[in-house]
Amino acid sequence: MLALPELNWLKSSFSEASGNNCVEIAAVEADRIALRESESPAVVISTNRSALRALVLGLKADKCELG
Repeated sequence: MLALPELNWLKSSFSEASGNNCVEIAAVEADRIALRESESPAVVISTNRSALRALVLGLKADKCELG
């Protein structure tokens, strides 16, 4: 499990007004970021910036097969 210091979590600009249905991200290290879903804040995943960027660009271009 990744040991995380106190992180400055940023909520998605697309989150609901209640703020309980969104993705949050935080910088962990120079090239690492942490992600969590606001309804389950204890579950955190970590990845590098380039992998997340590739995922987001793929989703925006509708090139990712989901399910």
